[in-house]
Amino acid sequence: MNDAQENDTDIRTEWRAEFEAAAARPLELRLRYAFIHTYKPVLDDKPYRSFETMKDYRSWCNKHLPMWLGYGSD
Repeated sequence: MNDAQENDTDIRTEWRAEFEAAAARPLELRLRYAFIHTYKPVLDDKPYRSFETMKDYRSWCNKHLPMWLGYGSD
């Protein structure tokens, strides 16, 4: 077995151990760790927004949100 194959085997063994440890945790704890909140500029600054039309919503997104969030239509 060469070094690359041994490394792959070590990684698989490590992943299996991590998976088994995660699977042994209670569901409530697994769900708590499953979701990571990431602050989204502008979107997270108010609890909600409403728009009369989809066109109004898209226009607001294009004007106010950073392009990297992926909400722009341009």
